[in-house]
Amino acid sequence: MKNIRVLDGGMSRELIRLGAELRQPEWSALALIETPEIVRQVHEEFIAAGADVITTNSYALVPFHIGEERFRSEGAALIDLSGRLARAAADAESGRNILVAGSLPPIFGSYEPERFDGSRVQDYLAVLVENLTPHVDVWLGETLSLIAEGEAVRVAVEASGKPFWISFTLADDVGAVDGDGPRLRSGEPVGQAAAWAAGSGAAALLFNCSRPEVMGDAIQLARTVVREKGVSIEVGVYANALEGDQEDGAANEALHDTRNDLTTDSYSRFPCQWAEAGATLIGGCCGIGAQHIHRLASTLK
Repeated sequence: MKNIRVLDGGMSRELIRLGAELRQPEWSALALIETPEIVRQVHEEFIAAGADVITTNSYALVPFHIGEERFRSEGAALIDLSGRLARAAADAESGRNILVAGSLPPIFGSYEPERFDGSRVQDYLAVLVENLTPHVDVWLGETLSLIAEGEAVRVAVEASGKPFWISFTLADDVGAVDGDGPRLRSGEPVGQAAAWAAGSGAAALLFNCSRPEVMGDAIQLARTVVREKGVSIEVGVYANALEGDQEDGAANEALHDTRNDLTTDSYSRFPCQWAEAGATLIGGCCGIGAQHIHRLASTLK
């Protein structure tokens, strides 16, 4: 377990905890507009909790959340700000080398693979990549629901010269939890996604923003596939603490409650299982806060 790197947790609810106002559809992007100092404070608290990697608050900086007009007029500046805030927080930590991951979200909406538009995706990803490049160490295409979204990220960052990680979100309905086998929210099998990742040049394949109960099987299958392919690629995971069916309604129209049963202690049991299954990048997503990451880091390290 000594080679495990701890990722940060979910940004939005930590912003709320520290006093930022978030509302839909802008959601976490609103904090960059109104209270950027709190965004940096969240990064700093995750670092203090033991995170080795922090992720830029650029997830909601897409037209899906801030609108097409604002994206065109303010998007570049807001994306740059998200990178600068994370970089400043990482560089202020003198005792450890903190990586900054540039968040590249699903451009057309979380958990909505049917909205993906391959003819337009690069227009938006290019703005994110251009303005995050000076600030980040690694790219993180995250909460991707289908393999085509991963391929779009690969193409978008190819010329940057920086490594990239791909993180898919998993179907976590009752059928998935009960044993139908791990699959992406698009329905594509995890084995197929892992085979794509193994040939993509990605430095890591992760799974995020799904319930922790479905992550273990995906990790094991991914590890098996990449071994069979004979490639060196890390496997990672950062689950959420959301309650109920996350696919009810568009991601920018509702706020899901968090689970009361996923305390700092109970969540930390899952990372132990994931580490034993071979995951080397472990953290949290929506609803997993700095206290969870502190407990997780203490347990793993």
